[in-house]
Amino acid sequence: MSTKPLKQIHLAAHFPGVNNTTVWSDPAAGSHIEFDSFVRFAQTAERAKFDFLFLAEGLRLREQGGQIYDLDVVGRPDTFTVLAALAAVTERLGLTGTINSTFNEPYEVARQFATLDHLSAGRAAWNVVTSWDAFTGENFRRGGFLPREDRYTRAQEFLATATELFDSWDGTEITADPVSGTFLRDARAGAFSHHGSHFDIEGRFNVPRSPQGRPVIFQAGDSDEGREFAAARADAIFGRYATLAEGRKFYADVKGRLPRYGRRPEELLILPAATFALADTDAEARELAHEVRRSQVSGATAIKYLEHVWNRDLSGYDPDGPLPDVDPDPGENTIALGRASVRQFRDPLATARQWRELAEAKNLSIRELVIATTARQTFVGSPPTVAESIDSLVQADAADGFILVPHITPDGLEGFADTVVPLLQERGVFRSEYTGTTLRDHLGLDVPAARTARTARDRQATAS
Repeated sequence: MSTKPLKQIHLAAHFPGVNNTTVWSDPAAGSHIEFDSFVRFAQTAERAKFDFLFLAEGLRLREQGGQIYDLDVVGRPDTFTVLAALAAVTERLGLTGTINSTFNEPYEVARQFATLDHLSAGRAAWNVVTSWDAFTGENFRRGGFLPREDRYTRAQEFLATATELFDSWDGTEITADPVSGTFLRDARAGAFSHHGSHFDIEGRFNVPRSPQGRPVIFQAGDSDEGREFAAARADAIFGRYATLAEGRKFYADVKGRLPRYGRRPEELLILPAATFALADTDAEARELAHEVRRSQVSGATAIKYLEHVWNRDLSGYDPDGPLPDVDPDPGENTIALGRASVRQFRDPLATARQWRELAEAKNLSIRELVIATTARQTFVGSPPTVAESIDSLVQADAADGFILVPHITPDGLEGFADTVVPLLQERGVFRSEYTGTTLRDHLGLDVPAARTARTARDRQATAS
């Protein structure tokens, strides 16, 4: 009787950046823009032998009701700049950044990621995202130019074009010559020619093929289009589901799409984001989780959140009082313009009815209702409890690992690194040391073969 081998767990760390996940009021909370915060966070993740650090991206400050959303705004430093700086103070940790495919160009993004992969000796990864809203687009010369339904077609062509650029160099083995220094042996400068509906470019790519061939590709969308995009082109997908039933359903759905693209299940990793509350005992962890949720959802935050559904100014309501007696305005959502959750609630009238029923049944205030209906900690308990939960979900094919989002930065990972990671190592499901040097090594992914795209002129030149 054969025994299924234990799956190895993948762990990563998300530096939250601008959001209301972080508990700003905690004395342990640090800056989200000073470089020392990024260094401490990254070095803790590397000490714990995590696969990678992940940075999100924001191309405009959040607003609500036409005002800066000052409950969670501290600035948005440039992703590439931070990751390049972190490459100098880490050795093995992967460096993953979100870069938008709607308001950038393939050549510049490919050049930046290829450079980062060289600077980090093969640790770069790109989370490909799209943006459909004119609000963000106002910061760019093409503000609002792209209809929402076209965002994935542009993203698909964007990634395909960038891949052509990554693969355009031929024979780029780098060799050190003691006399003349470093040079490229048998290298052909990258010629490319792409003519499509979104991009019409040709020329020569000026960064040689990088250590990983091309960066690891992540995708974060949960829509059917997003899942299909991940199955066709991504190396990993950020899942939303960290429970057994929902996780297994998502896992099976996305992995089941791979054969139509000639891919194997191990070629796409499922990595949900996960929060945690750790304490010496399970009871203490539950108390901590409750305190964290109360800190994350202040009265002001609860009112702002409710305005997303009601599409009305609710500033006159008491967050510790009952829900508004007026119905939501089902028209165009203008209150939450600029917030990520615009149109998150497709039927605000139905949502309001459900929330009123829940609030009445449990005697919940506005703030209590928001806490009850929004995200909560994924893993709550003592270190053994959390280690068991993580391992069980991975072994049950509900995920391949998790991207941990602490509620305190930059030092919120330390407890997990010091207590949970050793238990996973004892179980034999997480590495004790890095065995490779690149992010593809950590994730168990092969280096993709180059699909060199050279023009007829280049082929003739080579032949002569």
